[in-house]
Amino acid sequence: MLWNLRIRAAERGVWKSAQMRRMLADAGLEISAGKMSSWWAGTPATMRLEELDVLCSVLKCTPTDLMSPEPDKVAARRPRSTETVNGDDQGHGAGNGGVSPVVTPRFGRPRSEPPL
Repeated sequence: MLWNLRIRAAERGVWKSAQMRRMLADAGLEISAGKMSSWWAGTPATMRLEELDVLCSVLKCTPTDLMSPEPDKVAARRPRSTETVNGDDQGHGAGNGGVSPVVTPRFGRPRSEPPL
C-alpha cells in the first residue's frame, strides 16, 4: 500500500507532524512522537483501526484517501511457479513424501543420497 498521509494532511493545511499530533490529541488520540514520526515519514508497519478512524476524522477523509493499492508489488511477491510453492525443486520433494535427496551435513558440503 502506498501511504498518502502527508499529501492528505497538506490538503488540509497541516505541514508538520507536531501539528498533526496535536490535532489527533484534540480528537482523543494520544500517540507518541516516535509513532507520529513513523506515520509522517513513511508507511506505518501497523495501525489500529481506532487510530485510522480518528486520523480520517481529523483529516476529513476516508481510509482509501490515505492508502492506495500497489498491485505490482503484490505480483512481485508471488512465487514464480507452483513447484516453488510446493517445495518441489527439480521434481523431488513432493513425489517422495517431501524428502529431499540432498542432505546437508552439519559441516562441509552437501552430499547426495539416493532417493528413498
